[in-house]
Amino acid sequence: MNDVPSGQRFWINTVSLDHVEAAIEGGFTQADHGAGTRLRQPSPGDEMIFYSPRTSLRGGAPVRQFTAWATITGEKPYQAYVSDDFRPWRLAASFHACTRVDAKPLVGQLSFVADPAHWGLPFRRGLFAIPQQDFATILAHMTA
Repeated sequence: MNDVPSGQRFWINTVSLDHVEAAIEGGFTQADHGAGTRLRQPSPGDEMIFYSPRTSLRGGAPVRQFTAWATITGEKPYQAYVSDDFRPWRLAASFHACTRVDAKPLVGQLSFVADPAHWGLPFRRGLFAIPQQDFATILAHMTA
């Protein structure tokens, strides 16, 4: 992580585990329930770690883990057809082999978590940029 390309950014994307698994299978990321607004922020070469609070969007069992790691490959979001009433925006991404890790033991090492007692609050933002050092900390555990 020492040779970071100029302008490269690092992201957390909060996504239910079932949607992470679909993204891995399809080679894409989504954000904000398929909206295209914040998905326009990542650029090719940016790195993204996925945090899954639950197994599924509606209900589901708690997961609370960092569940995947990808490099953004798409230049811009594209709209996918899922059904007549759901056409989510997606951005191409290449996923890497990694191990899922519990988030809570790492929160004391992450600068974007201001209050460890309420460590889940930052993840409610969905897609957000994090410092390179926080990314490196999480990734070190996911690739150990």
